[in-house]
This record gives sequence, structure tokens and C-alpha cells, in this order.
Amino acid sequence: MKKMKKIYIGAVSSLLILSACNKQLDLKPYQSIDQGSAILTAQDVQITLVGAYNRAGLTDLYGGGVFLYPDLMSTQSILNWQGTFQTLTDMTNQAITIDNSDVNLTWLDGYQVINQTNNVLANISKVASADKNRVEGEAKFLRGMTYFDLTRLFGRAWNDGDPAANLAVPIILTPTTSITPASYVARSTVAQVYAQAIADLTDAEANLPASNTFFANSYSASAILARLYLQQGDFANAAKEANTVISSKVFTLNANYADEFPYPGQQHVDNTPEDIFAIQVTPQQGVNSLNTFYASSDNAGRGDIVIKDSFVAGFETGDLRLSMYNDDSAGILRCNKFDNVDGNVHIIRLAELYLIRAEANLRLGAVTAAPNRPIDDVNTIRARAGLKPLSTVTINDVLTERVHELAFEGGFFLHDAKRTNNLPSATYAGTLPSFSPRLVFPIPQVELNANPKLVQNPGYGTH
Repeated sequence: MKKMKKIYIGAVSSLLILSACNKQLDLKPYQSIDQGSAILTAQDVQITLVGAYNRAGLTDLYGGGVFLYPDLMSTQSILNWQGTFQTLTDMTNQAITIDNSDVNLTWLDGYQVINQTNNVLANISKVASADKNRVEGEAKFLRGMTYFDLTRLFGRAWNDGDPAANLAVPIILTPTTSITPASYVARSTVAQVYAQAIADLTDAEANLPASNTFFANSYSASAILARLYLQQGDFANAAKEANTVISSKVFTLNANYADEFPYPGQQHVDNTPEDIFAIQVTPQQGVNSLNTFYASSDNAGRGDIVIKDSFVAGFETGDLRLSMYNDDSAGILRCNKFDNVDGNVHIIRLAELYLIRAEANLRLGAVTAAPNRPIDDVNTIRARAGLKPLSTVTINDVLTERVHELAFEGGFFLHDAKRTNNLPSATYAGTLPSFSPRLVFPIPQVELNANPKLVQNPGYGTH
């Protein structure tokens, strides 16, 4: 069992898929999958679950794209895009087309994860009773998190109009094994998809163990719930879920900020004590796409993103987080958080939970005892950054700490701009108002062509 903990998702997936292929070589090449033949045993269910993690780690989803793309759409004032990929240039110019291939792949990868998890859940009865809760919890964690992020990208913000009327993405909860008229599903509303994501993540929180190697555990679900509730403006639940993670003491802040982004040369490093959930990146799994675009050629990247001097000028003197912003060998200012091509993609880490709890309690006007007061939480983050404690704290202080602590990690520039409606000096939406329809992904034209029940987002034409 100890050796199994060292096998990463990509390698596990490859081995399991190979073993699955061996027993299916005699199957006829049908256009649709015979569900009874495809998933017969508990091992088949586990193969499918590992496949869902594998899909989640693809470049256009949690391999980095789902966080890179919203940042490109909203950071014209703090970075320069110098890349040659037209699809990403269009995002930076806030002029996305309906046939943008990266947008298409984000949708496709997301629904592949959802379909894999639906297959797991449809066959949960085949799993041994001792493993059933864990397997169900992992599948619902991945499905809930994916629905949340697809909604943030393809739907309007929760606070932009009526979430019970605004359209998000289709909710599909059963496996798609063949394309029939029943496969054509209309878009659900933002409120409906948030409700589904909350239901999935709440079930995951209840079913998952507290420890689960590098796979999702109960605190992973709590942490994503905290992020979701903050985006939704449900501050009581955001504070509650953040407190669940912090008070568990399972995770600890790294003593040094830079240790969250280890770079012992180009090699994989296990999760840090601060990582609540991370996508494991190895040569078998692929590359960290954040490395591809942020890192210079000095560190295996393309160097397409250049950080503006004005951004680092906004940090306080002596802020240790500035150690992540340095000139490369050509004298170009880079963000060094993603220099390791085999570095994990940090989906959510403990520092964010402190800032969620601080903001949520501050907005609630909650009276909490030390050391859980908003000012204590903010000063915990500032102390690690080598900064003097604040004597009072405001919402703007918290949002500024989010920018300096979490920059370029989670699409927070756009998502925070939307949920705060672009509060001045703390968040960003580039050159557009935060509720501009151009800051919402279009529904891919290929999906509109395939599914007559889908409708396009406002502001986008059709071919």
C-alpha cells in the first residue's frame, strides 16, 4: 500500500486502461457503448474514476486552462500577452469567436469529466461496500467542481441579473452511451447548476475520507464549497466551510511563500502541506500549461506572458511574495510560480481559505473570537509574507491580499471582479465592465450545431 501512494494519476490511468483494453479486444467496433459490457467489475469502475481525474488534468481544464483563460480576459492592465496562439490572443483582446478551439476544448473536456463521473455513479453498486462512499465522493467532487467552473465561464455571474433566469450549461446526470434525441439537453440556469454543484460537493464532503493520498478528500470538497459560496455571495456558508478546513489543522501554511511553488529542477514534487487539492503533473500525465505560458524558455516555457512593472509596484516594500516575480535571462519580468513544467497545478490551497473566511466574516459583520477574527486571518497571511500586521481591516484590504497572495493561480482576477462588480483598486476586469457579455465564454458553435436545444450567449452571433 505504501508504494501505491507514489503512483501518480497519469501512470495509474495508463496501467489501468491497458489492462482494460486487454479484456476488450474481442469487442466489436460499435458506434455506441454497451454499458453492460463496458463496466462489469469494481476494477472497471475504478478505471473509469481514474480516467475522470485524467480528463480533469487536461490542458484546457484543470491542467491550467480553466484558470489561465479568465485571467487572460481580465488582466490587460497587469500583463502583456506576446503569444502567437490566436485563440488566446482573442481572449486577451476580449474578442472571443464562437469557434475558439480552446473554448471548445474546455467545454468538451468538462463534459468528458462529467460523463466519466456519471458512469462511475451509475455503476456504484459494483463497488465493494468498503470503497463505495469514497468512490462516490470522488466522482461527485469532480462533477460538482467541474459544473461550478463551467458555469463561471459559460454563464453570467451569480450577481449579474437573475441567476434563476440566466442560462449556464446543461445538467447531465446519467451516462451518455449513444447519441439519441434524449441526448439533446437544454442549458440549465445559473441557479440550477450552482444547486447541482452544491449538492454534489456536499455529498462528496460527507462521503470522502479525511485522507485520500493525492486524490480528493473531504476537505477538498469543503474548500471548493467555500470558494463556490463566496462566489455566490453566501457568506455564512463560505465562512463555515473555510473554517472546517482551517480548524481541522490537517493543512498548514508553508513557512516560506516560495515553498508553495517548489522548483528543484524540472521534476515532479509531491503536494506541499498547504495544498488541499492539486492536479498531479508528471511526464506521463502531460505538462502544466501554466508553465507553458508564464515560464520563459529558461524554465521550459514559451514566455508568452510578461508581467508589467506596474503590477509588482503595487506590493508593499518587503513583501516576500515579490520573490515570485523576477527578470529572466533576457531581462523580461516573469511570474515564477509555474517554472516547474512537472509542478502540480494547485487547484486550491490553505491561504485562500484564510482569505475566504476573513472576507465572509467581515461582510457578515460576524463577531468571532481570536484567532478567527477577520483581522487575525488577514494578518496570518501578511505575517507569512513578511509584512507588518494591520490594526484594522476592510473588505478592500482583504481583496488586495487576494491579489498579492493568489495572483495568476485561479482565474481570480476575473472571478473576483465579477463577484464584487469590479470594486476599485482591488480587482480587475481589464478594459470592460465586469458584467460585459464579452467576459463570458460563447457556447461553442460546434455544440450549437450538434444540439438544437442549445442557445448562444448574448453578444455572440452565429455562422
